[in-house]
Amino acid sequence: MPEPDQAAPFRVRPIITRRGPDPKQDRAARTKLLVLTAAAELFAARGFRHTSMKDVADRVEMTKGAVYFHYPTKETLAVAVVEQHYARWPELLADVTAEGHGPLETVARLLAGAAAAFRDDIVVQAGARLQIERPQIDAELPTPYVDWTRLLAGLLERAAAAGELRPGVSPQAAARSLVAAFFGTQHISDVLHERTDVVERWSETAELLFRSIGTR
Repeated sequence: MPEPDQAAPFRVRPIITRRGPDPKQDRAARTKLLVLTAAAELFAARGFRHTSMKDVADRVEMTKGAVYFHYPTKETLAVAVVEQHYARWPELLADVTAEGHGPLETVARLLAGAAAAFRDDIVVQAGARLQIERPQIDAELPTPYVDWTRLLAGLLERAAAAGELRPGVSPQAAARSLVAAFFGTQHISDVLHERTDVVERWSETAELLFRSIGTR
């Protein structure tokens, strides 16, 4: 299983931007989540530039003023979606860690779980698109791929120590290759099939990669 400090790459780091008030009541929190989810749906489908605050307000059947109360700018809303995208990964890591697999199997299950999230979770989908559109967003978004690479490299170092990697396989190079292959696979699946086949396509790719680096 991963050591506790391996969760650190996925800790949620608040992005510096204007923010709306923190909801003090359950109803306000539900409304804020509703707005964020609607925005994620629109960002995923249309992108940042082609989504307006009015579009979001219309989708949730609220006034623009009500949406602006929770999210003062479109950048604020985009940042909230990206932060929630990144918040998904510590939850996935905790779930996979609790299963108690060896380090190489943990890597495989993490990436399989991420593939399912890219297929099923609109916030994950929207966050990925917003990261691609970073130059259009007036906020300092996290650098993508770095946390995934760091986490997988740590797990693969443990896999090497446990004799689970083939002799001569570099954990760092293997981590970089896995991250490149995974995010390339999900992007191609998005472009060609709106990620409906991302789990299957990643399973094909993963079988080849893990056979090439693992001893089993």
